[in-house]
Amino acid sequence: MKSLKWIAIILLLVSSFTGCKKYDEYPPEPSIGYLDFVLLRDAQGIDQRGVLRFSFEDGDGNIGLYSFDTLPPFDYNLFVKYFERQNGVFKEIFLVTPIYIDDTTIVYDTATFNGRIPILTPAGKNKAINGEIEDTLFVNNPLSTYDTIMFEVYIQDRDLNKSNTIQTPPIVVKKR
Repeated sequence: MKSLKWIAIILLLVSSFTGCKKYDEYPPEPSIGYLDFVLLRDAQGIDQRGVLRFSFEDGDGNIGLYSFDTLPPFDYNLFVKYFERQNGVFKEIFLVTPIYIDDTTIVYDTATFNGRIPILTPAGKNKAINGEIEDTLFVNNPLSTYDTIMFEVYIQDRDLNKSNTIQTPPIVVKKR
């Protein structure tokens, strides 16, 4: 009977040490880190797209937009700027897309690389999250002869807290 008492005490002590799960703790503002960028070539060997991969963490887990979030400031939560190296200096480029109204009217719209991250909030008491995000981006600007590009990226949570900004290293795009 005495040995059963000691076994019970040992089990109680072991469970008290292992029963308290330590949760990751992060600040409530999201944070991101660059991981890599992989170019994707088409059948002709031309770089058309690339996959940006970055890590994230957020202490209150409120990253992501609902499907009904469509109006600013909740239209995007992944913000991407596109740069081209022109004469040795990276310059932000705003891409335009023609919209044909009819045979004689063309309106130009600014294209965006911004995107929408879906809701990532975990169930349960602990909302701290971390992980990786991949975003496929067009890399071949047909209106430009410059072949070296770069992207800057940040995310924003539902409290409109902005993360830090990351940059890709220079990316040389095979255009022909």
